[in-house]
Amino acid sequence: MGIIIHVDIDAFYASVEELDDKSIIGKPLVVGGRSNHGVVTTANYVARKYGIHSAMPMYMARNLCDHLIIKPMRRERYLEKSREVFEVLRTYTDKIEKVSIDESYLDISGLGYDEDIVYDLQKKVYEKTGLSVSCGLSYNKFLAKLASDWNKPKGVKIIRQSDIPEILFPLDIRKVHGIGNKTEKRLRNIGINTVEDLYSLTYDFLTTMFKKSGEEIYKRIRGIDEREVTPNTVRKSLGTESTFEVTSKREELISYLKDFSKEVSEDLIVKEISGYTLTLKMKDENFKVKTRSRTYENAIYEEDDIFKKSLEIFEEAYEGDKLRLIGITVSNLVDLNIRQLSFFNG
Repeated sequence: MGIIIHVDIDAFYASVEELDDKSIIGKPLVVGGRSNHGVVTTANYVARKYGIHSAMPMYMARNLCDHLIIKPMRRERYLEKSREVFEVLRTYTDKIEKVSIDESYLDISGLGYDEDIVYDLQKKVYEKTGLSVSCGLSYNKFLAKLASDWNKPKGVKIIRQSDIPEILFPLDIRKVHGIGNKTEKRLRNIGINTVEDLYSLTYDFLTTMFKKSGEEIYKRIRGIDEREVTPNTVRKSLGTESTFEVTSKREELISYLKDFSKEVSEDLIVKEISGYTLTLKMKDENFKVKTRSRTYENAIYEEDDIFKKSLEIFEEAYEGDKLRLIGITVSNLVDLNIRQLSFFNG
């Protein structure tokens, strides 16, 4: 059994803006597009008291707080500060998995189950970067992430095996890794609202209803998560896929590709890698899997490029079958020079 810390930078983009402009500290602040068609990317904790949250349309945020401060995205600056935090984390262990620009998992199994390490890490990150982090310490990734969300900002929470099911049972089902909007809706429709409710469902019921994700849900609510902390340097590929109701609607399938292209591009940029090979995966209604790969002369990482290339592969490979899964993966990975990113230009 490992010992894992999940580190989450508090209100990251907003915190960087406050760090660079002390005059806005203590005032309601969001980062995002200024137009009414824009959305809130991050809200500081003052803005959250007004009910403002990430992914909220900007016009709604303005309606909730007429003196709201809006700052535009500065991705290069955020990556710079993210790297600073990462450098501090590397002084504790080399086994670090950076899952996003503001989140990382650390495997500290060799250092013991010591909460003083977590407080020391928190203190050093603040001293070196000026940013606060919330940390969760537990024996697997699911529980470590759950713990880091417990008492933000600047929170520290430890979840031991003996704390289950006391900690998990009262939680809303939305807190469980693997439960998205569609799964949540289906569960609530049958009266399942808390983890305790969920616990009463059998393995067979969950896997029949939700297939592979049902197995994950069954394990998570019992404190089981076998995923290891995987340092980004040993990654061989990076991608995403989704299972859905069987469909042959071309526009719906293409919309998945567009969403995946954005997600994969952001992940590549955060991890500062790119790849030469793009693979499209499709699974039909009879569970037959088809994959098509292309390798390019220049490494890819940009959203538009990934979408354009994945669409080209899709148009060649798709024969109108009803699909239940689609996904894209970038492989043959190499380091990405951040100064070359056209993503930051303009």
